[in-house]
Amino acid sequence: MPGTAMLRSASWAPTVAMSWFWGLGFCFSIHVVLTYGWGAFAAFAATNATGLFLFGALCGRAGNDPAKLFRVAQDRAGVALVAYQVVAVAITLYSFGRYVLVPMFGAGSAGGAAILLIASSAIGHAIGLPGLKRLHAVLLAGGLAAAAAAFTALPGGEAPPVSAALDSRFLGLVVPSLVGFLLGPWLDVQQWQRAVAIRRDGGSPTLAYGLGSLLFLGLLCVNAVLAVAAGPVVAAAASDGLPFAGGSVAAAAARLDGGRGLASVAFLVWSTLAMATTLDSFYVALRSTLKESMGRSTNALLALVPPGYATSPLWVGSVACVLAFAAIRFDLPFLYLMMPFATFFAAPAANLLAGALGAPVLHDAPLAFMLGLCAMALFVAGHAADDPAILALSVVVPLLAAARSFGHLFVPRTVSRPSKIDSGIGGLPVQAEPVVLLPVNDQGAAHGFEGKWFVVRITPTYDDTNSVGNVYFANYMRFVGKARELFFNAVMPDFDLSTTQFLILTKSIAHDFRGEAKEFEPIEVRIGVRRWNRKFVTLEHEIRRSAGGVLGKGSQQLMFVDAKDYRLIDMPGDIVRNFGPYVLGDQPASGRSAGLPEAEAA
Repeated sequence: MPGTAMLRSASWAPTVAMSWFWGLGFCFSIHVVLTYGWGAFAAFAATNATGLFLFGALCGRAGNDPAKLFRVAQDRAGVALVAYQVVAVAITLYSFGRYVLVPMFGAGSAGGAAILLIASSAIGHAIGLPGLKRLHAVLLAGGLAAAAAAFTALPGGEAPPVSAALDSRFLGLVVPSLVGFLLGPWLDVQQWQRAVAIRRDGGSPTLAYGLGSLLFLGLLCVNAVLAVAAGPVVAAAASDGLPFAGGSVAAAAARLDGGRGLASVAFLVWSTLAMATTLDSFYVALRSTLKESMGRSTNALLALVPPGYATSPLWVGSVACVLAFAAIRFDLPFLYLMMPFATFFAAPAANLLAGALGAPVLHDAPLAFMLGLCAMALFVAGHAADDPAILALSVVVPLLAAARSFGHLFVPRTVSRPSKIDSGIGGLPVQAEPVVLLPVNDQGAAHGFEGKWFVVRITPTYDDTNSVGNVYFANYMRFVGKARELFFNAVMPDFDLSTTQFLILTKSIAHDFRGEAKEFEPIEVRIGVRRWNRKFVTLEHEIRRSAGGVLGKGSQQLMFVDAKDYRLIDMPGDIVRNFGPYVLGDQPASGRSAGLPEAEAA
């Protein structure tokens, strides 16, 4: 790798590490070293850092494009990506409020976590990812300086043993922790955004995440050392009656100087910077993801939502705030906020991991949702009963929803070839399905629906051809226009130009010529609604010989204007209602084998 590329990759390491050093790792690193010793901490930290590295390594491996993988993640597990951010931000706010602010300044100080979220979001909004990349490098240096100052000011305590007695609760968490940490990055839009940006920047995600994971491992060790320097363990019991030592450093600093001395100020700075670099990353990554998803969505309901609301991360942050402060109010155990990452989110994360390994992402969201809920119920039952077997089972259950995806990595796929019709796309044959056609109309075209595709059959005549007997190139556009108007009439038969409040205009059209038809050679024009957003509808079309073979394909974009003043308007409700049932989404075109996964048919 050239030196410039290596430097570009290395420059991303600080923001990779800081964005992953959120509430879970920050507090749990303190708890585990004080409660179970250095051996347990080493296992926790190594697994957590390994999961981060594997994400970058698989995104950057030969043949993988992080941008394409992320688009698949958005299409297949978009809801899970957003839900993951809600829980991740909630546990970060909970950790900062419950285990930093409250031990140092009292119960009334927890609201400072919301202020941190707003301030961090404002910074992310103002400077974006390129600015965060530079800012996080500076904040990392400042944070480490603050941590060093806190270490010198803390009283010091007896070092935990290398290995402590591991109780049944800890042993029961081994499998959930292993799964949660190894799969965690696959649903984190912050890490997806960085992997995509690193590749676009000319760097290597593998190298960047290799260095970033080592740096992250070092940050966990910093907290472990601070925990040892804090002196006697302060373990606050949550509503389940079990102690949690995540607030020991903050409590020790406050006990030492009343929250106004060097130890308190330095640790507050360190913890604030650690949490802020996750929260600002959350805002930037989710904002970009929601905008992209909104633009590509074919969901009819989203067309009715103002884009400023649909693409704002603030509503996600608001939900996270409610969850965090409810958890503080009812003193919810820290473990219960960790639980979703090993249970509820395990299936979608595992499916995305399978996709990075080369398998099709066969994510069944309803199945994953139901198994995820069962897994959380099992986790709570296992925790309450102190039963390691039930805790381990709670992780196995949701992974069943990823079995089909991983099965393709070990079982060779066979694809049936039912007919020899030339698809014209990658040479893949397709199964010819009967088209239900309406009677021939007065324009010599038979038409009807094949699935969600609208199909028109036309027989060109002499007036459609040029001097050498081929169909004149401009007439293909006329055929597409005829198919579009017949489609409109089929789905909106009551549309009346004399009474309509809106008009449909063509914003742009593109067509790629692949072949030529001759006089009296039957052809088919297929047209469908490929995608839409708030303002525009994209139609996709394909012209084929009836006997097989693609003559051309393309797309057009429609916009909508007020019928009186021709002012551009949002998509009318009539369009949403009448076009909605025919949005293709991921449905393949006629020239793609419906039995093949998207990656193989491309």
